[in-house]
Amino acid sequence: MPETETQQRLSYKQGSADRSAQGGAAFESWGRYPSYRANLIPLHWQSDFPAAIRGIHDAVLPVGLGRSYGDVCLLDGGNLLPTPAMSRLIAFDPETGLLTAEAGISLAQILDFAVPRGFFLPVTPGTKYVTLGGAIANDIHGKNHHVAGTFGRHVTEFELVRSDGTVLRCSPNENAEFYAMTIGGLGLTGLIRWATLKMKPIVSRKIDYEGIQFHGIDEFLSLTEASKEIEYTVSWVDCTSTGKNFCRGIFMQGDHSSRRDELKPSPEPKLVFPFNAPGFALNHISVSAFNTLFFHKQMGKRQVALQDYEPFFYPLDKVLHWNRMYGKSGLLQFQYVIPWNNAREGTVAILKEVAKSGLASFLAVLKAFGDVPSPGVMSFPRPGITLALDFPIKPGKSFPLFERLADMTMEFGGRLYPAKDAAMTAAQFQAFYPEWQQLARFRDPLITSSFWERVTGEQPNL
Repeated sequence: MPETETQQRLSYKQGSADRSAQGGAAFESWGRYPSYRANLIPLHWQSDFPAAIRGIHDAVLPVGLGRSYGDVCLLDGGNLLPTPAMSRLIAFDPETGLLTAEAGISLAQILDFAVPRGFFLPVTPGTKYVTLGGAIANDIHGKNHHVAGTFGRHVTEFELVRSDGTVLRCSPNENAEFYAMTIGGLGLTGLIRWATLKMKPIVSRKIDYEGIQFHGIDEFLSLTEASKEIEYTVSWVDCTSTGKNFCRGIFMQGDHSSRRDELKPSPEPKLVFPFNAPGFALNHISVSAFNTLFFHKQMGKRQVALQDYEPFFYPLDKVLHWNRMYGKSGLLQFQYVIPWNNAREGTVAILKEVAKSGLASFLAVLKAFGDVPSPGVMSFPRPGITLALDFPIKPGKSFPLFERLADMTMEFGGRLYPAKDAAMTAAQFQAFYPEWQQLARFRDPLITSSFWERVTGEQPNL
């Protein structure tokens, strides 16, 4: 990688040094890279967004729980506005399933309220520790994208507050352009004060689960085709094996059980990853050994079980601070979607490049996206195959690999997920998302992020 691009990774813009980062507080994304400081101004239910930032002569960014992996939730030396104290439930209609809450409420808090009343999230990512506002800003997706689409598709309306005090009620029929630009808009169009979400009725905490071993991309594609009527599908894939074991994995599918049982809140997790693991702990040998054990954990090609929704949707949430296992340097996550016409070829090529690199991904998730459209202009999913990989940061190795993988993604007509990114270049982002110029016109003049400045070069209008 040319030195100039390495420097861009470490300092996304010249002007960032002029901000007062030295006096700020640390605020980490889940990847723990990059490491920035900012002035924290927590918001709560009584907060008036324009009043909270009155007298501030620098850029701001509303943030949730920081579960994005890169710098989309960071603002080096600026002013972060954490929203988790904006967590009130406002209204719930058990007849329609419509739930209205402040944007700082977490999906975990929503589930604690909704599950005992017979409702579940319409779409959920692999962690429940994200805020409602963050889920909208990144238009998150889940295991049921092929039938339900993205999270934003189930948000019927929300209130958006701009830094100048303008309040916009946004829905498909009211302030529709702001509605479309805010869903997947990376938190840049204003502060979401509250939102209404259409919940999904359930009668059980359980999932009718089936796990199926597969060998190779073609078997994965066959299983994907055969499971179109099943609501939730996702695959773990071994990205370290080559030869006859190349692209082996476990295809996991399930539906909400129709067998009634007790609906109760989930217990709080008790396990904590207690320390930063040494940098050498996750390497090609250790990850390869784990992958072999994981692939053979089920006896036989198929396993059928009645499984609680927690391990099915949120297997890693049972261990708090699990990101510490990647060490102090943190981790990078890489997630692409490649359209169907190049999906098979592109996925094989990228998995081979990863295997050749010698860097091993501990968590590798392979899934098919469906054709259910999102209302968000900047939404990441599109029909095709998506692959998510995460790697411990290794100096001199990780970023060159990520740049190669991003270029390959572009060659196959795909794009990367901003919520997972800490590495794509400005040229790559602007090619992946030509709609960024449209978002720039709707961006609140005082709101920006380290990600946005890195991939567009835009500055806030102070």
